[in-house]
Amino acid sequence: MVPHPPSFWDIARQPKWIAMLILALVMATVFVVLSAWQFGASRSETVQHQDTETPAPLTEIYEPARPITVHEADRIVDVTGEFLPETQVFIAERLQEGESGYWAVAAFQVADAPAGEVIPVVRGWAEDYDAVGPPPEGQLTLQGRLLPTEAPAPGPRELPYPLLSTLSVAELINLWDEDSYSGFLVDFSGEAGASGSSSLEGVWVGTQPEGSSINWLNLFYAVEWVVFAGFAFYFWWRMVRDAQQRQAEEARLDAEWEEQWRREQLAKQQAAQAEENE
Repeated sequence: MVPHPPSFWDIARQPKWIAMLILALVMATVFVVLSAWQFGASRSETVQHQDTETPAPLTEIYEPARPITVHEADRIVDVTGEFLPETQVFIAERLQEGESGYWAVAAFQVADAPAGEVIPVVRGWAEDYDAVGPPPEGQLTLQGRLLPTEAPAPGPRELPYPLLSTLSVAELINLWDEDSYSGFLVDFSGEAGASGSSSLEGVWVGTQPEGSSINWLNLFYAVEWVVFAGFAFYFWWRMVRDAQQRQAEEARLDAEWEEQWRREQLAKQQAAQAEENE
């Protein structure tokens, strides 16, 4: 009689494989915990910890040519200096109370800057840039919000000079041929738009909203740990299946050997009986 080969669950219920399943569960739990930790690390919150509304001198909190960080961005700063002539440009498609217009921006040479660097200053907003006069002359003290540079517009610039699509400090440095701070200032004092023929409206910019960014490397690791947890169960299933197939093959070979042995024994008995009959 051919023995019935063991099923997968016959093998899985053996103490050895139950212990291996417990080990797989422990490993999968560790991998899931690591995945949750990596997933949490993949999201970083941008939070303003310092007081941004208390004015501080620009030259005391920020240095030229250094990228602006969360410790300087959105700060209200005081700055003394003067506008450089022939540097005024206009940033297109700026909204003011639902109306599209232009920001008037000019280079403001900071009096206490290490090497006379300039900082781009948003003087104000106008619906028609042709009506905007030049910046005021002489030394001024401005107060406004310090903001990080905008990214340059992709592709060729289609707007005619002095119209720009973004307030990119790098682009302004090339236009003005002046060393500059890497951020820009939105004037709140009204001094930057004090020219009698400017027709500028003041611009108010609040602090940047708190946001979150995704670290894609950590997110990839989080997914990877989940895959590892799945592999822990797969390896247990694969080992049990291999053991089941191996035992089934051994049972098949034993059955074939037993059948062959019986045929040989039967043949010997028949041969012996034939000799006796002769």
